[in-house]
Amino acid sequence: MTTTSQARSFDKAAADYAANRPSYPPALLDAVEELAGRPLKGARVADIGAGTGLATALLHARGARVIAVEPGPGMASQFRLGLPDVPLVLGDGNNLPLASGSIDVITCAQAWHWTDPRKSVPEALRVLRPGDALALWWNDSDSTVPWVADQDYRLRRLFGAEDKEPDPTARFRGLPARLDFVTRRMAWTRTVPLDTHLANLATYSDFLVLGENGTRAFLAAERDLLNEVFPNGMVEERYVVSLAVAVR
Repeated sequence: MTTTSQARSFDKAAADYAANRPSYPPALLDAVEELAGRPLKGARVADIGAGTGLATALLHARGARVIAVEPGPGMASQFRLGLPDVPLVLGDGNNLPLASGSIDVITCAQAWHWTDPRKSVPEALRVLRPGDALALWWNDSDSTVPWVADQDYRLRRLFGAEDKEPDPTARFRGLPARLDFVTRRMAWTRTVPLDTHLANLATYSDFLVLGENGTRAFLAAERDLLNEVFPNGMVEERYVVSLAVAVR
């Protein structure tokens, strides 16, 4: 399975992705505005790899004139159900279907790692003008929390990556060197029913590639373990958002 086909695996889980994936804390967009040196309200924003629109919805609510770019037709269809009034075009970060110098801020939530920086960086620079900004961010589970660390280990063991210890700076090490990024990390929490937590896990690309039988077996065992940690059936998910912003 190639990286591209793994990225496109989200298409078959678009509705579950929209229903169960976490969004982002309000402090994130405050930080984007601070590091970009401009308000998002009224800005021409392109949200690349928009998926079902989790980040796009926040940008739109902030008052940005946002256009979404998404390569997967299944994700795009789900996007249109939730955000019918927001412009959406099919495309990806390696070949942006946008005019040169037409965007004030490019955002890329949970998606930059699916691009090829040899192509996506020149494309971002083409679409932005001097003084405009590229903002990348990711939600990651907070492995400093004991139950999260235990679950992360079980996930790594399932996918053959036991030796890869969580690294809070890993997202930043892969940033393209030709851009001068400023970084920030923000912790946040959401509390959801256990069913939602497990359904969120099932939308991870590794599970979508693993297949239904393997996913069902893992989630059943995980349900038993988490019922002991959260006997009231509500899971306190802990996340850290890693944000990187570069001004062109």
